[in-house]
Amino acid sequence: MYFPFFRGRQYELLALKELAQKRLISNSVIPVVEPVKASPTFNGTIKAYNEKCLPIALILNPNVGDLTDSSAITKLLSVVSNYVIPSMILNKNANELFNRLTEQGVCEKEVMAILINRDYLDTYRSLFTDNQPKYTLFPDERQIRRAVSNNKVLFEDKFIKQDKNADYLKKEDEFFSEDHLYFKSEGYVGFGDYSIIGDNYESGGFAPWAVAIHIVYFSDDNTLRIRHFVSDSNDGIEDVAGKFYEAVSKLSTWFRNGQSRQLTSALSTMLSHADSGYYPGLPTIKKLSIMHHLELMGKFLDGGLYK
Repeated sequence: MYFPFFRGRQYELLALKELAQKRLISNSVIPVVEPVKASPTFNGTIKAYNEKCLPIALILNPNVGDLTDSSAITKLLSVVSNYVIPSMILNKNANELFNRLTEQGVCEKEVMAILINRDYLDTYRSLFTDNQPKYTLFPDERQIRRAVSNNKVLFEDKFIKQDKNADYLKKEDEFFSEDHLYFKSEGYVGFGDYSIIGDNYESGGFAPWAVAIHIVYFSDDNTLRIRHFVSDSNDGIEDVAGKFYEAVSKLSTWFRNGQSRQLTSALSTMLSHADSGYYPGLPTIKKLSIMHHLELMGKFLDGGLYK
């Protein structure tokens, strides 16, 4: 199973919501959402997964954003349902959240744990003494691996983030991951990452000097690579639509040069934008790139054309 991790920003939630509504996401893909604020889009996303009977993991004690106070636990608990996996980050609020879950009759085996800080190993051991969590997401660190005996999910940031979009021109194609090929043989039930966003959390945005489109794809040996399609006229912030057309034209040329294997609904949409010259806006570009990645992974895990 694949566990992509998102911080619940608007374009991320819209990507997850559209994937669910159009049934483009596999049951083998379980998004993990760390909500940064309460919003209609957040509520609508959770509703879409419930209505389509699709699993989604919701972190009830976020580390970042507007919901980091322990009082937010009550608000987030109210949306937990049959298809929403109650999830916790092992942090300063973990004990309080665990007690609240216990009060509501949620047992350890129904919970997802995210253990990314080895300083909370003792907290993990004390909370899950009798039963292991439903899933535990953690990086490839020896100390943590020793503490987690079952339902292990290898979880690491695979996206190499550059300071500026134009910097992706220095390395337009690079290795992304091979965890999907080896996680089972290495004793994991799944693998996870931060998709094409990366671990770094930023609450705001700014006008870019360059436009970059990040597309994950399968190479001939079925490892995952990522290709960065970057605009060329990057000397100012003017004409973002023109910059997008430069980048998406490169994407179109690459796809038509023997990459039909990578086709997804989102990629098809971007290719149509290349043909029509339509500029959908920067948030939509990020949304489509996320949708492409998750749909592609689902097809692989379900034994489609990618295996």
